[in-house]
Amino acid sequence: MKIGFLQTFPIFGKKTENLDNAILMMKELNANLVVLPELFNTGYQFTSKAEAVALAEMIPEGQTTRVLINLAKEKQLYIVAGLAERENEHCYNSAVLVGPHGFIGCYRKLHLFYNEKQWFEPGNGELAVYDIGQARIGIMICFDWFFPEVTRCLALKGADIICHPANLVLPYCPQAMITRCIENRVFAITANRIGTEKRSEEALSFIGTSQILGTRGEVLYRAASDQVESMAVEIDPNDARNKQITLVNHLFNDRRVKFFM
Repeated sequence: MKIGFLQTFPIFGKKTENLDNAILMMKELNANLVVLPELFNTGYQFTSKAEAVALAEMIPEGQTTRVLINLAKEKQLYIVAGLAERENEHCYNSAVLVGPHGFIGCYRKLHLFYNEKQWFEPGNGELAVYDIGQARIGIMICFDWFFPEVTRCLALKGADIICHPANLVLPYCPQAMITRCIENRVFAITANRIGTEKRSEEALSFIGTSQILGTRGEVLYRAASDQVESMAVEIDPNDARNKQITLVNHLFNDRRVKFFM
């Protein structure tokens, strides 16, 4: 199958424009699974919880999810995309999964980064793995990468591919995700954004370098730090199902779990 990402430069608050640009990019990309950045349709740097709630959408009823579903049906495509989710007076930093048959699932970010704690509620659902036919995928969002338990949990639940919408500002993630893939024998797609936002006294600069990683940490593709781009590469999801390290060592079966707690 072909798996890919969009690396975008959203304009804060211009939801329709950002969504339209992403749709055009996906129409030109030949892929079976595409991951979009965190908060790809709104931009990142909210100045208040009220602003986040105002720009957030219901899932799956909201405009963004509906448009993504239409494209997924048209292109027979699976899409993972990060957006602000509204539920009553609460707001979550979420990612939707849609496919050729419509809405599949929603993940709410478990580990909120920095000022996100002022805008969003922490995720309140279990980590899930979704079977999309050619592969099984798990979803995490940006700062979740800092917690190795997230990737391990998804891998133990059977994920072949980790879909990772992100708005990265710290420089460590691209290299750290190599280790996440090695220690779990999974593929990973990190979809980041570029550019700078300065909607308060603090400017945030995003590092780009979106990437697709193989099960042994191979960098199958890494984007530039300052360019809008998209990419898809061909993989064999079965590579993620062989957890044998040597003839006598198995990545999961050899774990001495009783000593971990």
